[in-house]
Amino acid sequence: MGESVNHISSHGDFDALLSTTRYVVADFYADWCGPCKTIAPFFQQFASSLSIPGYLAFAKVNVDSNQSIAQKYRVAAMPTFLFFKDGKQVAVNGSAMIQGADMPSLKSAVEKMGKLAKEKAAA
Repeated sequence: MGESVNHISSHGDFDALLSTTRYVVADFYADWCGPCKTIAPFFQQFASSLSIPGYLAFAKVNVDSNQSIAQKYRVAAMPTFLFFKDGKQVAVNGSAMIQGADMPSLKSAVEKMGKLAKEKAAA
């Protein structure tokens, strides 16, 4: 376990990650966004401790350099965290997305996805 964050540089990158990994947590951010910088080290920590190749990956999508991806998923606020299962966006703990640097919600959602990925990897 313990791969780092996948930095997405194109739509193709993102689609490839979604098609090869069962669960994906994506952080849509901007370099100029203060709250994005605040939560980034925690996102990195989750990625380091919970990633399981093929089962759970963490991605960072810069909305300024990947506007088409941000538009596709209707990302309007930074940071926004989205969750994917088998390539499709899903709700976790009743939320389709987490907007803002909402650490308690992010931690809860990421831990839930980590648990699901661990169970699938063990099966």
